[in-house]
Amino acid sequence: MAVRPVETPDAAGRNDGPREDARLLSLDELRVRLRAVGEERYHHQHPFHLMMHEGRLTRGQLQAWALNRYYYQSIIPIKDAIILSRGFDPAFRRAWRKRVIDHDGDTVISRATSNATSNNETNNNEGGIKRWLKLAEATGLNADYVRAGKGILPATRFAVNEYLNIVRSRTLLEAVASSLTEMFSRDLITLRMEKLRQHYPWLAGGLDYFEARLTQAPEDAAFAVNYVYENANTRVEQELAIQALRDKCDILWAQLDALYFAYVQPGWPPPGAFRIEKVEA
Repeated sequence: MAVRPVETPDAAGRNDGPREDARLLSLDELRVRLRAVGEERYHHQHPFHLMMHEGRLTRGQLQAWALNRYYYQSIIPIKDAIILSRGFDPAFRRAWRKRVIDHDGDTVISRATSNATSNNETNNNEGGIKRWLKLAEATGLNADYVRAGKGILPATRFAVNEYLNIVRSRTLLEAVASSLTEMFSRDLITLRMEKLRQHYPWLAGGLDYFEARLTQAPEDAAFAVNYVYENANTRVEQELAIQALRDKCDILWAQLDALYFAYVQPGWPPPGAFRIEKVEA
């Protein structure tokens, strides 16, 4: 078994991270470190998700989740376009632009006909954003209301916008690494689909987003892991990539913290935020 490099404690006894000359992690070791981040920090363990999977969320709480999560979904192709624009390698750009299409779709619909086709279109190229809108509609929300971003929690905006800040301001390596929550998402999506069908059968017609991500996410994660391994030239760069993944997990967790505070306990939505109706269907 490979020996981990010794970290140097500072005057206060804390470790200051690996030295510049520390040994590079192998691909397998890097995967282990990344997966350890997911086991510790991924939002599958959040109380809000646990309530969802146990069937303890109300329709109104699911509406609040779908609405706020839509804001995150809507910036994913923007995030990927930023990363795409920073890549100088054509091969990288060709691989990464798939992500933009996965979420935005590649079917162009004119504004005049979009309303007429929204309920009938089943094109596989419609994209993840539109699929998420279908889920929001299945909860009982109006698609135009969701699309307009009305009622979004302020903390959701801050957390999601910070994700854009990460991919803009940090190195391309760190921006790519921040996407690696996709390493863990397949298991959560599989569980979520099972539990949503079991506990909330009225949502069954809105799960197309998750079906698509079952194949998209593992493919994207495999590419990103290899990119990080091949382009992190020092142990310090590898550690920065791992930290970027931690930060992304924190962003996902913070979004659920905001939902829990506003709609579960203590149940204090801020001014202007979505309000759950007193009588739910």
